[in-house]
Amino acid sequence: MIDARLQPALRAAMHPSARWLARRGVGADMLSIGGFVLGLLAVAALALGWWLAAGLLIAANRLMDGLDGAVARIAGPTDRGAFLDIALDFVFYALVPLGFALHDPEANALPAAVLIAAFVGTGSSFLAFAAIAAKRGRQAADFPAKGIYYLGGLTEGFETIVLFLAMCAFPGSFPLLAGIFAAACGVTTVLRWHQGWTGFD
Repeated sequence: MIDARLQPALRAAMHPSARWLARRGVGADMLSIGGFVLGLLAVAALALGWWLAAGLLIAANRLMDGLDGAVARIAGPTDRGAFLDIALDFVFYALVPLGFALHDPEANALPAAVLIAAFVGTGSSFLAFAAIAAKRGRQAADFPAKGIYYLGGLTEGFETIVLFLAMCAFPGSFPLLAGIFAAACGVTTVLRWHQGWTGFD
C-alpha cells in the first residue's frame, strides 16, 4: 500500500552500502541467494520457537532483498536478476507461515494454510498482470526501478514485513494475525483481478 512512497528513501539509504558491496565484487544475484538462505534459517528458527532469532533473520532477509536491487542498479540490472528476486521472494513469503505451522500444528496449521492460499492469490494476480503488461510494453509509473511490472495493492512488501515481525513478537497471536492479513490479501487479489479485467481486452 505504501511501497511506492517508501522506495525513494530506501534507495537513498541503501546506496552507500550497495556501492561498497559492488566495488568489492559482490553481485546482486549473490545477495538474492544469500538472503534466501537467511530466509530458510528464519523458517527453521520459527519451527523451533526461537522468535527473536527468527525476527532478526526475517529482517536480514528483507535487508538483503533491498540491497540486491540497489547493487543491480549500480552494476546494471539483468533479466535473470529480476526473475531470481521475485521468484525467491514469493517462496520466502509462503515459507514463513509454514514455519509457524511446524512449530504448533494444532493451533497454526489451518491459519497458515489460509494465509498461504491468500499469498497464492496475490502472487498469481501480480505475476499474471506483469506478464500481460510486459507483452504490451507497459511499465509501472510508481515503480520505475523494478525489473518487472510491479502492481501495487492493499498488501505489499512493507505490510508483509510488518506482519511477519509482529508474528515473531506475538507468536500466540499468529492465528488472528494470519486471518486478518489473509482477508487483506483477498481484497488485494480481487482489486488486481478488477485491474486486469478492465485494463486488458
